[in-house]
Amino acid sequence: MSVPAAAATTADSPLARRTVRKVGVRVMPIVLLLYIFNYMDRANIGYAQLGMAKELTITAATFGVASAIFFLAYVVFEVPSNMIMKKVGARLWLSRIAVSWGIVTVLTGFVASVTHLMIARILLGIAEAGLFPGLLLYLTFWFRGKERGRAIATLALAQPIALILGSLFGGWILDHVHWFGMSSWQWVFILQGAPAVLIGLLTFFCLPNKPADAKFLTAEESSWLQAEIDREYVPEEKETFLGQLRAVRDGKVLLLAISNLFIACGLYGLTFFLPLIVKQLDPKYSSTNIGLLGAIPYVVGAIGMLLLARNSDRTGERKGHVIGTVLVAAIGFFGAMLFKTVPALSLISLSLAAIGVLGYLAPYWAMAARVLSKEHTAVGLAAINSIAALGGFFGPYAIGLAATETDVTVGLYFPIGCLVVAAVMLAFLKVPRDAGTRAKK
Repeated sequence: MSVPAAAATTADSPLARRTVRKVGVRVMPIVLLLYIFNYMDRANIGYAQLGMAKELTITAATFGVASAIFFLAYVVFEVPSNMIMKKVGARLWLSRIAVSWGIVTVLTGFVASVTHLMIARILLGIAEAGLFPGLLLYLTFWFRGKERGRAIATLALAQPIALILGSLFGGWILDHVHWFGMSSWQWVFILQGAPAVLIGLLTFFCLPNKPADAKFLTAEESSWLQAEIDREYVPEEKETFLGQLRAVRDGKVLLLAISNLFIACGLYGLTFFLPLIVKQLDPKYSSTNIGLLGAIPYVVGAIGMLLLARNSDRTGERKGHVIGTVLVAAIGFFGAMLFKTVPALSLISLSLAAIGVLGYLAPYWAMAARVLSKEHTAVGLAAINSIAALGGFFGPYAIGLAATETDVTVGLYFPIGCLVVAAVMLAFLKVPRDAGTRAKK
């Protein structure tokens, strides 16, 4: 069915508004669920550690390695995963990723040694590889450039939601679930991993590959949307490993990737070690208390993230927002070290850290897309994400190595230094203001 010319060229026509609204209602909830449980299942080891440390004889250093080793496998298999998704389709491959990581997470609840735990974390990295860049790619199938920023911001919101839910339920499970003679830390993995399998099945049956496959769109709506997406599409070389290497030779890609790697050291340092930092405030805290208190920084961080994304979109200014949030995170980590025995001030400091490491996400990716040349956008963003994921290895590993059994916060010197270096690097990046935004007065 042909699309009326007026409808095809009018961005705010009734057809456009109706189609965009349907896509938002039917596609984004499943995408959001995928990333919420994805992030929760990679981070739930932080709360499980509160229970399994004694049973498996896990020190802070060993915990840092177990948290970090996930990312080595994740990085290695991320590009092949995306290449396979392009061949077999998003619906099948995203479903496969969710089901496999859910199964691995559940099986992690049955590990009986540190060796078993390390193997489980490697397998989890392999299973999850490619999900985030895959979801970013999937959004380009459904949202035009003008709506894509909001869609990515919604996707980024999954991180604080996952951390809030993981904190609340992780702490509660540790205190209240002791079924069938199994330890509560085992149930943290089992109860948070099982939903991923169900979400994977939901993805397979309910998530269409492209507009033409969407039963919730009329023929006119799907034809219009596909035409709009095709009109914005720029043919590119196949996304091979060598293609990624060529993109990395672009100085802007390299600067963005390395700076994001340093920021990721702070993000994942907070993600994995927040429960232990909160526990250190008062050894008398129950796991439920730790979960409730641990959720506070993420709630504050989520609010800050939304406000910062909104202001960045309103002004069109990206670099200042990113540098500012990164420095706020460094100040927050320093405060957590300084006030490690003062609960109120420590939680305020951790909240600042959360605002920083979460609030940078939306303006950062908008900035990256604006800075890169058209021929390097798709491959460049994938390369940036792949390199930055290594921050998930170095951050937890370094914090765990420096931490002592009585003071986890001593390891925060590392993410503080990384965040400051990232801010300095980004200061040299030239970023044009987004078109159509109001200039600062």
